[in-house]
Amino acid sequence: MSLTDDATPGELVIVTGMTGAGRSTAAKELEDLGYFVVDNLPPTLVRDVVRLVDDSRGIHQPIAVVVDVRSGSFFDSLQANRHQQVTGRPTTLLFLEATDDVLVRRQEAARRPHPLQGGGRLLHGLRRERDVMADIRGDADVLLDTSNFNVHQLQDRIAELFGTAASTRLKVTVISFGFKYGIPVDADWVADMRFLPNPHWVPELRPQNGRDPEVSAFVLSQPGAAQFLEQYLPVLSTVAEGYLREGKRFMQVAVGCTGGKHRSVATTEEIAARLRSAGYDVSTAHRDLGRE
Repeated sequence: MSLTDDATPGELVIVTGMTGAGRSTAAKELEDLGYFVVDNLPPTLVRDVVRLVDDSRGIHQPIAVVVDVRSGSFFDSLQANRHQQVTGRPTTLLFLEATDDVLVRRQEAARRPHPLQGGGRLLHGLRRERDVMADIRGDADVLLDTSNFNVHQLQDRIAELFGTAASTRLKVTVISFGFKYGIPVDADWVADMRFLPNPHWVPELRPQNGRDPEVSAFVLSQPGAAQFLEQYLPVLSTVAEGYLREGKRFMQVAVGCTGGKHRSVATTEEIAARLRSAGYDVSTAHRDLGRE
């Protein structure tokens, strides 16, 4: 149960189970692991979704579909598709469940009625659901009881089951920007490089940018630049490890200067290089480069 390379079909994970057992959390984690996720899909459409993904993204793209099989006809369709292997992909049926008292507590916290309770109590709806889903529960490849899981523990378990070393690594984006254009709204961390001399005021450096060796050397050789990097990188590493423990797989570090052309760009490239050397999956972006 893992992501595959481009030469073989990606896995199809069918996520189902009891209402309140964590289907949405499982789907979100699978999406973070690189799966193409479709939520609330009628099982009759699973084959169509696989075909569309094959055509648009290739057969290597892993897929996860979250289905509600309380309807008898939908249940029969899902079972037929699985046993006939009509998708041509390795398929795993993941069934999530929890005890009645836990499911009642979660549903009450969400302030939602159970879809099958009708005019009765929430517990009656859950028991009807168990009866309807008994067969597919017995046919599941992976049966996961989430009664004692919090959100982070469920995310970790899904990552253990369906992730790879590559997909469970923290993905860090280091982005340069200019303060005069505004701070990136999705930044987790913001560094201000305006404490360093501005290459804009050096005539031969003004037309260049922070990716040019001359500008980079100028910025990184200024008093305070080396000390900043030496002290800031351990902070980012500490936070990154904490993000992973909390189930977060993405971190965005924003590095700013006045216009987003010289100091922030050079520092962004240096931070990214050092994080890569430390083993992180890092990409860079220069939001405002070329904007002036």
